[in-house]
Amino acid sequence: MTVTPSQRSTSRKASRKSLAYCLAAAALVSGAGISLSAPAAHAEPSNYLFDFGSGPNEEGYVGVSATDAYSPEMRYGFNTPEHMVNVSAKGTGAGSDAVRFLQFGTKSTNTFNVDLKEGLYKVSVTLGDTSRASIAAEGVFQAMNLTGNGAKDSFEIPVTDGQLNLLVTEGKVGTAFTLSSLEIEKVSRHPEMDPTIWVGGDSTVASYYPLETSMQGGWGQMLPQFVDPEAFDVRNMATGGQIARGFRNDGQLEAILQYIKPGDLFLLEMGINDTAAKNATTEEEFKELMRDMVRQVAATGATPVLVTPQGRATDFVDGVHTSVNRWYRNSIVALAKEEGVPLVDLNVLASAYFTGIGPEATLALFMTGDTLHPNRAGATELARLVVEDLARQGL
Repeated sequence: MTVTPSQRSTSRKASRKSLAYCLAAAALVSGAGISLSAPAAHAEPSNYLFDFGSGPNEEGYVGVSATDAYSPEMRYGFNTPEHMVNVSAKGTGAGSDAVRFLQFGTKSTNTFNVDLKEGLYKVSVTLGDTSRASIAAEGVFQAMNLTGNGAKDSFEIPVTDGQLNLLVTEGKVGTAFTLSSLEIEKVSRHPEMDPTIWVGGDSTVASYYPLETSMQGGWGQMLPQFVDPEAFDVRNMATGGQIARGFRNDGQLEAILQYIKPGDLFLLEMGINDTAAKNATTEEEFKELMRDMVRQVAATGATPVLVTPQGRATDFVDGVHTSVNRWYRNSIVALAKEEGVPLVDLNVLASAYFTGIGPEATLALFMTGDTLHPNRAGATELARLVVEDLARQGL
C-alpha cells in the first residue's frame, strides 16, 4: 500500500470520475446540455433519508415509526415491528427521536428492510441514546462499538439480492440499541467494493466517537488520514478488550471474510489482552489462533499483514524506550516469517519514535493517567508509522 494511488487499483471511484468527465465532454462537443429525465412514477428509489421514531419528521426525510411493517408496496419497513419500540433521543432534528431494537444479534431477523436495486451503497447511520452499539447488515457486523448518544458512522456495502437488511445490536450488553436516522446513497450500479484495508485489533487500534473529535484514538481510526482514498477504503473492525480468539469466533473475522478479496489488505494486531490472565490464552494458543486467521484471509487472495502492538508510555530505561518482550510480540514476529506474510513491527517502530521524542513528550501522546491507550495525537502518530512501513514494503 502506498500513500499515492496504487497502480493495481481499478476502483469504481476512478471509473465514476471518468464517466462524469466523458458525459460532460460529450455535451460540450454536441453543444447540448445534459438533461436528466424524471424517474417513472413507481421507480424504485436508489437514495433514501429515514427519520425514525414517533416525533415530527425532519424536512426531506421519510418518517418511520416502530410500528411500520415492511411491505412490497412501501419498499421499506421493519421485518418484525412487534420487536421494535419508539423512544425519545437527546439529539436535534432527525436525532430527537429514535426506535429501539428489542431483539438483536447479527443473525436476528428483527431488521429494518429496504428494497434496493443491485449495486454498491453508502450507508450512514446516526444512533439514538445509547452507551455502546454496533451496526449489522446482511447478517454480519458493519461498524463496531459506536459509543455515546447520537454516534455517527458510515460504510459501503454491496447489495446483490434486492434488499438491505440492517439492525443495531451489541455493543454493550444490557444497554439500549437505538437508531435515529439512516441515509442510503447509491454509489455504483456494480455491487463491488473498492480495494479495502481491513483492520483488526484491540483498544489501541479501535475507533472512538465522535470520529472527528474524540479525545481517545486508535491507530485504525486515524489510518484514513494517511491513505489515498482513490486507492483504498479503510474498514476498522477493531474493538476494545478484544483477544485473538474473540476476534476470530465472535463475528468480526466473519464480516471481513464475507467481503475481503484479492487486492485487499488485512492488518491484524493482537496480543495485549491475550496476555492477561483472565483471558487464559497461552502464547502457543495465541500463535495458532493468529495463524488460523492469517491462513483464512490468505485463502481469499487478500494479503494479511501482522502488526505488533506498541508498548507502554513508561517503557523507558536510561532514556531508551523498549518493549520487545511485551504482548506476545516474539510469537507474532515468528509467525510472520513462518507464514511468509508481511510484518509491521509497530512495537519497535513506536519505541524508536518514543526514544527520539523522549519520555515527557511520549507521555503526552497517551490518555491522562493511562500509559497504554493513546490519545488522538498519539494514535495519529502510530497510524503514520504503520502506513510508512507499509509503503516501505511496497504494499
